[in-house]
Amino acid sequence: MMPSRVTPSMKPPAAPHPLLIDLKELTPARVALGRTGASLPTRPLLDFTLDHARARDAVHAAFDAEALVAELGALGLSAHRVASRAADRQDYLRRPDLGRRLDEASVAALAGLRGVADDRLAIVIGDGLSPRAVRAHAAMLMRHLIPRLVADGIAIGDVVVASGARVALGDEIGACLAAKMVVVLIGERPGLSAPDSLGAYLTFAPRVGRTDADRNCVSNIHRAGLSYDEAAVKIAWLVRAALARGVTGVALKDESSEARPPLVAANIELGGN
Repeated sequence: MMPSRVTPSMKPPAAPHPLLIDLKELTPARVALGRTGASLPTRPLLDFTLDHARARDAVHAAFDAEALVAELGALGLSAHRVASRAADRQDYLRRPDLGRRLDEASVAALAGLRGVADDRLAIVIGDGLSPRAVRAHAAMLMRHLIPRLVADGIAIGDVVVASGARVALGDEIGACLAAKMVVVLIGERPGLSAPDSLGAYLTFAPRVGRTDADRNCVSNIHRAGLSYDEAAVKIAWLVRAALARGVTGVALKDESSEARPPLVAANIELGGN
């Protein structure tokens, strides 16, 4: 009897190289997925489809601003709500420029706060491209950040919760409040490995027309990325350095790795789960 012949399409997939196996342990990126004929194996394809759906859901998730205001209140912070000129989520996604400017009611509301509180630092928390990230991480990050700012003698003048926000909306908010500096915590564009990543953007002397070259960014804040404490160290160092030197952006290098040892967070309890 003649032995059966195995055609190329019938051969089992080759085992990945050991170096690729090691690489898979070090990164969430899609490497060494294998193949079945000219296509991906079923499992990697289904994983990709699921992650893509999660990223889309993160973009379109509802922003519960009231819940966030309540969490900030549990930290002893009084937050003010504002909105951009984007009328709804579809408007926000189709017209990025509308997310960079406040609507008229918000401008009037912030005008009443101008000069009332400490004018050194304003913090803006905006939904951005991932409201899910803000809901998951913003209050917890603030819990770690507040004690570090207090230790540096930096008072938070105003906290603003912004709906339909792009990063540059913080420039107008900071200008309306006459703040020397603004920190914007915002949901970053969802990726296939991180649909809930939070970013922090810091701008000295905020005003309409500032560009990304005028900002410092601390990004990738989520459970599998930069931890709350690591992010708080970087943000607090940048705030302190920016206020001392009068600059942010390309003129301010992040040297927070040389900062003092981590500070034990204050015993601040968050409301809810």
